[in-house]
Amino acid sequence: MIRQTLLGAVAALAFALPAAAQDFAITNATVATGDGSEPIENATIVVQNGRVTAVGSGVPVPAGVPVADGAGAWVTPGLFATVTELGLWDVGAVSESNDTGASGSPFSAALDVAPAINPQSQHVKVSRAGGITHAAVAAMPASSIFGGQGAIIDLGDDPDPVVRPRAFQVVALGEGGARRAGGSRVSAHALFRNALREARQYGEDASISGTASRAPETRTGDDMPLDPRLVDNEAQRDDVLLSRFDAAALVPVVNGSQKLYVVVERAADIRSVLALRDEFPALDLVLVGASEGWLVADEIAAAGVPVIADGLDDLPGSFEELGSTQSNVGRMVRAGVKVAINASAMEQPRYLPQFAGNLVALSKLPGAAGLTWGQAFAAISSVPAQISGLGADAGTLSVGQAGDIVIWDGDPLEVSSAPVRVYIDGIQQPMDNHQTRLAERYRDLDTSDLPKAYDW
Repeated sequence: MIRQTLLGAVAALAFALPAAAQDFAITNATVATGDGSEPIENATIVVQNGRVTAVGSGVPVPAGVPVADGAGAWVTPGLFATVTELGLWDVGAVSESNDTGASGSPFSAALDVAPAINPQSQHVKVSRAGGITHAAVAAMPASSIFGGQGAIIDLGDDPDPVVRPRAFQVVALGEGGARRAGGSRVSAHALFRNALREARQYGEDASISGTASRAPETRTGDDMPLDPRLVDNEAQRDDVLLSRFDAAALVPVVNGSQKLYVVVERAADIRSVLALRDEFPALDLVLVGASEGWLVADEIAAAGVPVIADGLDDLPGSFEELGSTQSNVGRMVRAGVKVAINASAMEQPRYLPQFAGNLVALSKLPGAAGLTWGQAFAAISSVPAQISGLGADAGTLSVGQAGDIVIWDGDPLEVSSAPVRVYIDGIQQPMDNHQTRLAERYRDLDTSDLPKAYDW
Protein backbone atom coordinates (compact mmCIF):
# COMPACT_ATOMS: atom_id res chain seq x y z
CA MET A 1 0.00 0.00 0.00
CA ILE A 2 2.86 2.35 0.84
CA ARG A 3 4.59 1.57 -2.42
CA GLN A 4 1.46 2.19 -4.47
CA THR A 5 0.87 5.53 -2.81
CA LEU A 6 4.41 6.74 -3.52
CA LEU A 7 4.41 5.38 -7.05
CA GLY A 8 1.17 7.07 -7.88
CA ALA A 9 2.28 10.42 -6.54
CA VAL A 10 5.70 10.49 -8.18
CA ALA A 11 4.50 9.03 -11.46
CA ALA A 12 1.96 11.82 -11.69
CA LEU A 13 4.76 14.36 -11.33
CA ALA A 14 6.78 12.62 -14.00
CA PHE A 15 3.96 12.50 -16.53
CA ALA A 16 3.96 16.23 -17.14
CA LEU A 17 7.66 16.50 -17.99
CA PRO A 18 8.94 13.03 -18.89
CA ALA A 19 12.22 14.06 -20.53
CA ALA A 20 13.24 17.14 -18.56
CA ALA A 21 14.61 17.75 -15.08
CA GLN A 22 11.70 17.85 -12.67
CA ASP A 23 11.17 19.90 -9.53
CA PHE A 24 9.84 17.71 -6.73
CA ALA A 25 10.06 17.01 -3.03
CA ILE A 26 9.71 13.78 -1.09
CA THR A 27 8.70 14.01 2.56
CA ASN A 28 8.46 11.56 5.50
CA ALA A 29 11.02 9.20 3.94
CA THR A 30 14.08 7.48 5.41
CA VAL A 31 16.92 9.32 3.67
CA ALA A 32 20.48 7.97 3.37
CA THR A 33 22.80 10.71 2.20
CA GLY A 34 25.61 8.35 1.19
CA ASP A 35 28.34 10.27 3.03
CA GLY A 36 28.98 7.53 5.60
CA SER A 37 26.42 8.75 8.12
CA GLU A 38 23.45 6.71 9.29
CA PRO A 39 20.02 7.11 7.59
CA ILE A 40 17.72 9.95 8.67
CA GLU A 41 14.13 9.02 9.46
CA ASN A 42 11.15 11.25 8.55
CA ALA A 43 13.35 13.39 6.35
CA THR A 44 12.65 15.56 3.31
CA ILE A 45 14.57 16.00 0.09
CA VAL A 46 13.96 18.75 -2.47
CA VAL A 47 15.17 18.63 -6.08
CA GLN A 48 14.99 21.68 -8.35
CA ASN A 49 16.41 22.17 -11.84
CA GLY A 50 18.12 18.79 -11.67
CA ARG A 51 19.97 19.52 -8.43
CA VAL A 52 19.45 18.75 -4.76
CA THR A 53 18.51 22.01 -3.07
CA ALA A 54 17.60 20.80 0.42
CA VAL A 55 17.78 17.58 2.45
CA GLY A 56 17.27 16.68 6.11
CA SER A 57 14.74 16.75 8.92
CA GLY A 58 12.34 19.67 9.15
CA VAL A 59 13.32 21.02 5.74
CA PRO A 60 10.64 23.34 4.30
CA VAL A 61 9.40 22.67 0.80
CA PRO A 62 9.46 25.77 -1.46
CA ALA A 63 6.11 26.99 -2.68
CA GLY A 64 5.04 25.51 -5.99
CA VAL A 65 7.21 22.40 -5.75
CA PRO A 66 5.11 19.20 -6.08
CA VAL A 67 5.35 16.95 -3.03
CA ALA A 68 5.14 13.17 -2.72
CA ASP A 69 4.60 11.44 0.61
CA GLY A 70 7.45 8.97 1.03
CA ALA A 71 6.18 7.34 4.22
CA GLY A 72 7.69 3.84 4.40
CA ALA A 73 10.09 4.45 1.52
CA TRP A 74 13.86 4.98 1.48
CA VAL A 75 15.57 7.67 -0.59
CA THR A 76 19.27 7.40 -1.46
CA PRO A 77 21.76 8.80 -3.97
CA GLY A 78 22.28 6.71 -7.08
CA LEU A 79 24.74 3.86 -6.75
CA PHE A 80 28.18 4.21 -8.36
CA ALA A 81 29.52 0.96 -9.81
CA THR A 82 33.22 0.55 -10.25
CA VAL A 83 34.86 -1.23 -12.11
CA THR A 84 32.41 -2.52 -14.76
CA GLU A 85 32.08 -3.57 -18.39
CA LEU A 86 28.67 -1.93 -18.81
CA GLY A 87 27.91 -1.08 -22.43
CA LEU A 88 30.86 -3.07 -23.76
CA TRP A 89 29.10 -6.40 -24.33
CA ASP A 90 25.78 -8.04 -25.01
CA VAL A 91 26.53 -11.77 -24.97
CA GLY A 92 29.87 -12.74 -23.49
CA ALA A 93 30.30 -15.85 -25.63
CA VAL A 94 29.53 -13.97 -28.87
CA SER A 95 32.73 -12.19 -29.80
CA GLU A 96 30.96 -9.87 -32.25
CA SER A 97 29.02 -8.33 -29.36
CA ASN A 98 31.90 -8.30 -26.89
CA ASP A 99 34.34 -5.35 -26.65
CA THR A 100 35.66 -6.10 -23.16
CA GLY A 101 39.11 -7.14 -24.34
CA ALA A 102 41.32 -6.68 -27.41
CA SER A 103 43.65 -9.65 -27.38
CA GLY A 104 44.62 -9.18 -31.04
CA SER A 105 45.10 -5.43 -31.05
CA PRO A 106 48.51 -3.90 -31.86
CA PHE A 107 47.72 -1.20 -29.27
CA SER A 108 47.42 -1.41 -25.49
CA ALA A 109 47.51 1.76 -23.36
CA ALA A 110 46.03 3.80 -26.22
CA LEU A 111 42.81 1.76 -26.28
CA ASP A 112 39.88 3.98 -25.34
CA VAL A 113 36.54 2.41 -24.36
CA ALA A 114 34.48 5.59 -24.82
CA PRO A 115 33.56 5.18 -28.53
CA ALA A 116 32.48 1.55 -27.96
CA ILE A 117 29.99 2.08 -25.11
CA ASN A 118 26.41 1.21 -26.06
CA PRO A 119 23.87 3.00 -23.82
CA GLN A 120 21.08 0.71 -25.14
CA SER A 121 22.77 -2.42 -23.81
CA GLN A 122 20.40 -4.51 -21.70
CA HIS A 123 23.12 -4.69 -19.04
CA VAL A 124 22.94 -0.90 -18.74
CA LYS A 125 19.15 -1.02 -18.45
CA VAL A 126 19.16 -3.83 -15.88
CA SER A 127 21.76 -1.98 -13.80
CA ARG A 128 19.77 1.26 -13.99
CA ALA A 129 16.70 -0.57 -12.71
CA GLY A 130 18.91 -1.79 -9.86
CA GLY A 131 19.61 1.76 -8.72
CA ILE A 132 22.96 2.35 -10.43
CA THR A 133 23.21 5.83 -11.92
CA HIS A 134 26.97 6.06 -12.65
CA ALA A 135 29.69 3.56 -13.48
CA ALA A 136 33.37 3.37 -14.28
CA VAL A 137 33.75 1.33 -17.47
CA ALA A 138 37.02 -0.38 -18.34
CA ALA A 139 38.39 -3.02 -20.65
CA MET A 140 40.61 -5.52 -18.91
CA PRO A 141 44.19 -6.21 -20.06
CA ALA A 142 44.29 -8.89 -22.73
CA SER A 143 47.46 -9.19 -24.79
CA SER A 144 49.39 -6.60 -22.75
CA ILE A 145 49.67 -5.56 -19.13
CA PHE A 146 47.73 -2.41 -20.12
CA GLY A 147 43.96 -2.51 -20.50
CA GLY A 148 43.64 0.96 -21.94
CA GLN A 149 41.70 4.02 -20.91
CA GLY A 150 38.42 3.69 -19.00
CA ALA A 151 35.50 6.11 -18.94
CA ILE A 152 32.95 7.35 -16.43
CA ILE A 153 29.39 7.06 -17.67
CA ASP A 154 25.92 7.85 -16.42
CA LEU A 155 23.14 5.34 -17.02
CA GLY A 156 20.57 7.86 -18.22
CA ASP A 157 18.19 6.95 -21.03
CA ASP A 158 19.85 9.13 -23.65
CA PRO A 159 22.38 8.59 -26.46
CA ASP A 160 25.33 10.28 -24.71
CA PRO A 161 26.41 8.16 -21.72
CA VAL A 162 30.04 9.28 -21.39
CA VAL A 163 30.53 11.80 -18.61
CA ARG A 164 34.33 11.70 -18.57
CA PRO A 165 36.29 9.89 -21.30
CA ARG A 166 39.83 8.68 -20.64
CA ALA A 167 39.29 9.06 -16.91
CA PHE A 168 41.82 6.39 -15.94
CA GLN A 169 44.33 3.88 -17.28
CA VAL A 170 44.27 0.19 -16.31
CA VAL A 171 47.36 -1.96 -15.77
CA ALA A 172 47.61 -5.52 -14.45
CA LEU A 173 50.55 -6.51 -12.28
CA GLY A 174 50.73 -9.52 -9.95
CA GLU A 175 49.90 -12.91 -11.49
CA GLY A 176 47.84 -11.45 -14.34
CA GLY A 177 50.56 -9.00 -15.31
CA ALA A 178 53.25 -11.65 -15.06
CA ARG A 179 51.36 -13.94 -17.43
CA ARG A 180 50.96 -11.20 -20.05
CA ALA A 181 54.50 -9.82 -19.71
CA GLY A 182 56.31 -13.05 -20.46
CA GLY A 183 55.86 -15.26 -17.45
CA SER A 184 57.06 -13.47 -14.31
CA ARG A 185 56.48 -10.46 -12.12
CA VAL A 186 60.05 -9.44 -12.87
CA SER A 187 59.19 -9.04 -16.54
CA ALA A 188 55.94 -7.22 -15.77
CA HIS A 189 57.69 -4.59 -13.63
CA ALA A 190 60.47 -4.13 -16.18
CA LEU A 191 57.91 -3.71 -18.95
CA PHE A 192 55.86 -1.30 -16.88
CA ARG A 193 58.79 0.89 -15.84
CA ASN A 194 60.10 1.00 -19.38
CA ALA A 195 56.67 2.09 -20.64
CA LEU A 196 56.44 4.92 -18.12
CA ARG A 197 59.97 6.09 -18.91
CA GLU A 198 59.27 6.05 -22.64
CA ALA A 199 56.04 7.96 -22.07
CA ARG A 200 57.79 10.53 -19.88
CA GLN A 201 60.46 11.13 -22.50
CA TYR A 202 57.95 11.20 -25.33
CA GLY A 203 55.78 13.69 -23.46
CA GLU A 204 58.73 16.00 -22.89
CA ASP A 205 59.93 15.79 -26.52
CA ALA A 206 56.45 16.33 -27.95
CA SER A 207 55.45 18.98 -25.35
CA ILE A 208 52.30 17.01 -24.53
CA SER A 209 50.43 18.44 -21.58
CA GLY A 210 48.64 15.19 -20.81
CA THR A 211 45.31 16.83 -20.06
CA ALA A 212 43.27 15.32 -22.86
CA SER A 213 40.12 14.86 -20.82
CA ARG A 214 39.91 18.59 -20.22
CA ALA A 215 41.36 20.18 -23.36
CA PRO A 216 39.22 20.97 -26.42
CA GLU A 217 39.20 18.04 -28.77
CA THR A 218 40.32 18.16 -32.39
CA ARG A 219 37.71 17.28 -34.99
CA THR A 220 38.81 15.12 -37.89
CA GLY A 221 35.85 15.92 -40.11
CA ASP A 222 33.82 12.80 -39.41
CA ASP A 223 32.59 14.02 -36.03
CA MET A 224 34.66 11.42 -34.17
CA PRO A 225 36.46 13.22 -31.31
CA LEU A 226 40.19 12.69 -31.52
CA ASP A 227 42.34 12.66 -28.44
CA PRO A 228 44.62 15.70 -28.86
CA ARG A 229 47.47 13.71 -27.33
CA LEU A 230 47.33 11.45 -30.38
CA VAL A 231 47.64 14.21 -32.96
CA ASP A 232 50.80 13.71 -34.97
CA ASN A 233 53.85 15.74 -34.00
CA GLU A 234 57.52 16.06 -34.79
CA ALA A 235 58.90 14.29 -31.77
CA GLN A 236 61.51 11.66 -32.66
CA ARG A 237 61.56 8.30 -30.89
CA ASP A 238 64.21 5.62 -30.91
CA ASP A 239 62.47 3.03 -28.72
CA VAL A 240 60.82 -0.11 -30.05
CA LEU A 241 58.54 -1.34 -27.24
CA LEU A 242 55.74 1.24 -27.33
CA SER A 243 53.88 2.55 -30.33
CA ARG A 244 53.52 6.31 -30.65
CA PHE A 245 49.85 6.08 -29.62
CA ASP A 246 50.60 3.95 -26.56
CA ALA A 247 53.41 6.26 -25.45
CA ALA A 248 51.19 9.33 -25.87
CA ALA A 249 48.38 7.68 -23.91
CA LEU A 250 50.68 7.10 -20.92
CA VAL A 251 51.90 10.70 -20.69
CA PRO A 252 49.01 11.80 -18.41
CA VAL A 253 49.62 8.74 -16.25
CA VAL A 254 53.24 9.71 -15.66
CA ASN A 255 52.43 13.32 -14.84
CA GLY A 256 49.49 12.37 -12.60
CA SER A 257 46.69 14.00 -14.57
CA GLN A 258 45.10 10.60 -15.28
CA LYS A 259 44.42 8.00 -12.59
CA LEU A 260 46.17 4.65 -12.80
CA TYR A 261 44.07 1.64 -11.75
CA VAL A 262 46.49 -1.16 -10.81
CA VAL A 263 45.02 -4.67 -10.64
CA VAL A 264 46.97 -6.38 -7.87
CA GLU A 265 46.12 -8.83 -5.07
CA ARG A 266 49.13 -10.04 -3.02
CA ALA A 267 50.46 -7.98 -0.13
CA ALA A 268 54.02 -8.11 -1.48
CA ASP A 269 52.78 -6.93 -4.88
CA ILE A 270 50.89 -4.07 -3.26
CA ARG A 271 54.10 -2.93 -1.56
CA SER A 272 55.87 -3.02 -4.93
CA VAL A 273 53.13 -0.88 -6.47
CA LEU A 274 53.32 1.70 -3.67
CA ALA A 275 57.10 1.83 -4.17
CA LEU A 276 56.63 2.93 -7.78
CA ARG A 277 56.17 6.46 -6.49
CA ASP A 278 59.85 6.52 -5.54
CA GLU A 279 60.61 6.72 -9.25
CA PHE A 280 57.35 8.21 -10.53
CA PRO A 281 56.13 10.46 -7.70
CA ALA A 282 53.18 11.94 -9.60
CA LEU A 283 51.38 8.61 -10.13
CA ASP A 284 47.72 8.88 -9.04
CA LEU A 285 47.35 5.25 -7.94
CA VAL A 286 44.18 3.25 -7.29
CA LEU A 287 44.48 -0.40 -6.22
CA VAL A 288 41.93 -2.80 -7.75
CA GLY A 289 41.43 -6.18 -6.09
CA ALA A 290 43.79 -6.06 -3.11
CA SER A 291 42.60 -9.35 -1.63
CA GLU A 292 45.50 -9.20 0.84
CA GLY A 293 45.16 -5.46 1.40
CA TRP A 294 44.43 -5.95 5.11
CA LEU A 295 47.98 -7.25 5.59
CA VAL A 296 49.43 -3.92 4.42
CA ALA A 297 46.52 -1.66 5.34
CA ASP A 298 48.63 0.78 7.36
CA GLU A 299 51.05 1.22 4.45
CA ILE A 300 48.19 1.80 1.97
CA ALA A 301 46.62 4.34 4.31
CA ALA A 302 49.92 6.14 4.80
CA ALA A 303 50.37 6.36 1.03
CA GLY A 304 46.88 7.83 0.64
CA VAL A 305 46.02 5.32 -2.08
CA PRO A 306 42.33 4.31 -2.40
CA VAL A 307 41.26 0.73 -2.97
CA ILE A 308 38.50 -0.86 -5.05
CA ALA A 309 38.19 -4.21 -3.28
CA ASP A 310 36.02 -7.28 -3.61
CA GLY A 311 33.16 -7.20 -1.16
CA LEU A 312 33.60 -10.64 0.32
CA ASP A 313 36.68 -12.68 -0.54
CA ASP A 314 36.93 -15.68 1.72
CA LEU A 315 38.70 -18.63 0.18
CA PRO A 316 41.63 -17.78 -2.11
CA GLY A 317 41.03 -18.13 -5.83
CA SER A 318 44.75 -18.14 -6.65
CA PHE A 319 48.16 -18.18 -4.99
CA GLU A 320 48.25 -14.40 -4.87
CA GLU A 321 45.08 -14.46 -2.70
CA LEU A 322 46.21 -16.87 0.03
CA GLY A 323 45.55 -14.24 2.69
CA SER A 324 41.93 -13.64 1.62
CA THR A 325 39.41 -12.97 4.36
CA GLN A 326 35.89 -11.62 4.53
CA SER A 327 37.23 -8.99 6.93
CA ASN A 328 39.54 -7.51 4.29
CA VAL A 329 37.39 -4.43 3.56
CA GLY A 330 36.51 -3.82 7.20
CA ARG A 331 40.12 -4.00 8.35
CA MET A 332 41.32 -1.65 5.63
CA VAL A 333 38.60 0.88 6.50
CA ARG A 334 39.55 0.65 10.18
CA ALA A 335 43.15 1.45 9.19
CA GLY A 336 41.99 4.58 7.38
CA VAL A 337 41.98 3.33 3.79
CA LYS A 338 39.33 4.71 1.43
CA VAL A 339 37.64 1.55 0.11
CA ALA A 340 34.95 1.10 -2.56
CA ILE A 341 33.34 -2.25 -3.31
CA ASN A 342 34.46 -3.71 -6.62
CA ALA A 343 31.52 -4.31 -8.98
CA SER A 344 33.65 -6.44 -11.30
CA ALA A 345 33.97 -9.06 -8.56
CA MET A 346 30.29 -10.02 -8.77
CA GLU A 347 28.13 -11.47 -11.51
CA GLN A 348 26.29 -8.20 -12.13
CA PRO A 349 26.77 -4.67 -10.73
CA ARG A 350 23.17 -4.64 -9.46
CA TYR A 351 24.29 -6.95 -6.65
CA LEU A 352 26.32 -4.15 -5.06
CA PRO A 353 23.73 -3.46 -2.32
CA GLN A 354 23.69 -7.16 -1.39
CA PHE A 355 27.47 -7.23 -0.96
CA ALA A 356 27.38 -4.00 1.03
CA GLY A 357 24.65 -5.48 3.24
CA ASN A 358 26.75 -8.58 3.81
CA LEU A 359 29.52 -6.36 5.19
CA VAL A 360 27.03 -4.86 7.64
CA ALA A 361 26.01 -8.35 8.74
CA LEU A 362 29.67 -9.31 9.09
CA SER A 363 30.09 -6.61 11.73
CA LYS A 364 27.74 -8.64 13.97
CA LEU A 365 30.03 -11.68 14.05
CA PRO A 366 32.54 -12.00 16.90
CA GLY A 367 36.09 -11.41 15.72
CA ALA A 368 35.07 -10.24 12.25
CA ALA A 369 35.53 -6.74 10.82
CA GLY A 370 32.58 -5.44 8.84
CA LEU A 371 31.16 -1.99 8.18
CA THR A 372 28.44 0.15 9.71
CA TRP A 373 25.35 0.74 7.58
CA GLY A 374 26.56 4.21 6.65
CA GLN A 375 30.07 3.01 5.76
CA ALA A 376 28.72 0.14 3.67
CA PHE A 377 26.39 2.37 1.66
CA ALA A 378 29.15 4.93 1.15
CA ALA A 379 31.30 2.13 -0.29
CA ILE A 380 28.82 1.82 -3.19
CA SER A 381 27.95 5.51 -3.57
CA SER A 382 30.16 8.39 -2.44
CA VAL A 383 33.48 6.54 -2.08
CA PRO A 384 33.56 5.12 -5.64
CA ALA A 385 32.44 8.54 -6.91
CA GLN A 386 35.36 10.18 -5.10
CA ILE A 387 37.84 7.59 -6.34
CA SER A 388 36.61 8.09 -9.90
CA GLY A 389 37.02 11.86 -9.66
CA LEU A 390 33.27 12.62 -9.69
CA GLY A 391 32.83 13.14 -5.96
CA ALA A 392 31.94 16.81 -6.29
CA ASP A 393 28.89 15.99 -8.40
CA ALA A 394 27.69 12.49 -7.55
CA GLY A 395 27.48 9.90 -4.80
CA THR A 396 25.74 11.85 -2.03
CA LEU A 397 22.50 13.65 -1.35
CA SER A 398 23.85 17.06 -0.45
CA VAL A 399 22.93 20.55 -1.54
CA GLY A 400 24.31 21.30 -5.00
CA GLN A 401 24.82 17.70 -6.08
CA ALA A 402 23.11 16.27 -9.16
CA GLY A 403 19.60 14.96 -8.65
CA ASP A 404 20.65 11.32 -8.95
CA ILE A 405 18.08 9.78 -6.65
CA VAL A 406 16.77 6.28 -6.04
CA ILE A 407 13.52 5.61 -4.21
CA TRP A 408 13.41 2.14 -2.63
CA ASP A 409 10.53 0.15 -1.18
CA GLY A 410 12.64 -0.70 1.87
CA ASP A 411 16.17 -0.76 3.27
CA PRO A 412 18.35 -0.86 0.12
CA LEU A 413 20.90 -3.14 1.79
CA GLU A 414 18.27 -5.83 2.36
CA VAL A 415 17.91 -8.34 -0.48
CA SER A 416 14.11 -8.11 -0.27
CA SER A 417 14.15 -4.40 -1.22
CA ALA A 418 14.20 -2.94 -4.71
CA PRO A 419 14.16 0.48 -6.40
CA VAL A 420 10.75 1.81 -7.39
CA ARG A 421 11.96 5.03 -9.05
CA VAL A 422 15.34 6.18 -10.40
CA TYR A 423 16.24 9.78 -11.28
CA ILE A 424 19.39 11.00 -13.00
CA ASP A 425 19.97 14.76 -13.04
CA GLY A 426 16.41 15.10 -11.81
CA ILE A 427 15.00 13.19 -14.79
CA GLN A 428 12.91 10.12 -14.09
CA GLN A 429 14.39 7.09 -15.86
CA PRO A 430 12.64 4.11 -17.47
CA MET A 431 13.11 0.85 -15.57
CA ASP A 432 11.95 -1.67 -18.15
CA ASN A 433 14.41 -4.16 -19.66
CA HIS A 434 14.53 -7.71 -20.94
CA GLN A 435 14.20 -9.10 -17.43
CA THR A 436 11.08 -7.08 -16.56
CA ARG A 437 9.47 -8.02 -19.88
CA LEU A 438 10.22 -11.70 -19.30
CA ALA A 439 8.68 -11.41 -15.85
CA GLU A 440 5.53 -9.93 -17.35
CA ARG A 441 5.35 -12.60 -20.06
CA TYR A 442 5.46 -15.49 -17.60
CA ARG A 443 3.55 -13.86 -14.74
CA ASP A 444 0.62 -16.17 -15.48
CA LEU A 445 0.24 -19.49 -17.30
CA ASP A 446 -1.81 -18.17 -20.20
CA THR A 447 -0.50 -20.23 -23.14
CA SER A 448 -1.26 -17.40 -25.57
CA ASP A 449 1.76 -15.57 -24.09
CA LEU A 450 4.16 -18.37 -24.95
CA PRO A 451 6.81 -17.70 -27.62
CA LYS A 452 5.90 -18.33 -31.27
CA ALA A 453 7.93 -21.53 -31.18
CA TYR A 454 5.10 -23.13 -29.16
CA ASP A 455 2.41 -22.04 -31.64
CA TRP A 456 1.93 -25.37 -33.46
